[in-house]
Amino acid sequence: MVTLTTEQAVPGATPASQEAPAAAALAGLPDFSSAAYKDAYSRINAIVIEGEQEAHDNYISLGSLLPDQADELSKLARMELKHMRGFTACAKNLEVTADMPFAKEFFAPLHNNFQAALAEGKVTTCLLIQAILIEAFAISAYHIYIPVADPFARKITEGVVKDEYTHLNYGQEWLKANLETVREELTEANRANLPLVRRMLERVADDAAVLQMDQEDLMADFLSSYQEALMEIGFTGRDIARMAAAALVG
Repeated sequence: MVTLTTEQAVPGATPASQEAPAAAALAGLPDFSSAAYKDAYSRINAIVIEGEQEAHDNYISLGSLLPDQADELSKLARMELKHMRGFTACAKNLEVTADMPFAKEFFAPLHNNFQAALAEGKVTTCLLIQAILIEAFAISAYHIYIPVADPFARKITEGVVKDEYTHLNYGQEWLKANLETVREELTEANRANLPLVRRMLERVADDAAVLQMDQEDLMADFLSSYQEALMEIGFTGRDIARMAAAALVG
């Protein structure tokens, strides 16, 4: 007896290798198997992986500046490692190799500023960079990515974004409790670091567009998350408008 393949058994049938791209196209999603998508994804995914590694290291470092908070910060750090493993699996699922050298260079400006602040014992600046700016950056990226992600990555990212709000809230609460003594440093740290995030978003715009993530949506979502955090910390609307304007310079 002759065993027919799917293509032979049903005239005009779509090969299995084409089913996923066809389904994605029908749903208005990118072609996850295309060379262009995988090339862009290699950098976007690397940024996410590196961002989670940076976050882990930064929370551990913050524990040295806030020894009474070391246990809580260690828990946040472990969550970041879990996220990193999840996003590494996302790349493996699409058979993509993350471009980690690119990602390390991408994060270098914020990384260097965090390390400089850490060396000077500037808790406020470290918290702004990691627990406010980087977390707001991540939350905005995940919000825009989830609707256009492949099914495997969507499930991973939906779980991650819930955790990121916990991390953002940690930074908010510490800065809120100490606002009167840290206001000046917080304002200066914002002036130095917010423009870096704006440039990071601009740099990744082309790759994000291949993944159907719009740059203007990314920036709008980031500024919304960031401004909400500043409001929770205790800044007025006028203060926030002045601080957000720093994203448009530099």
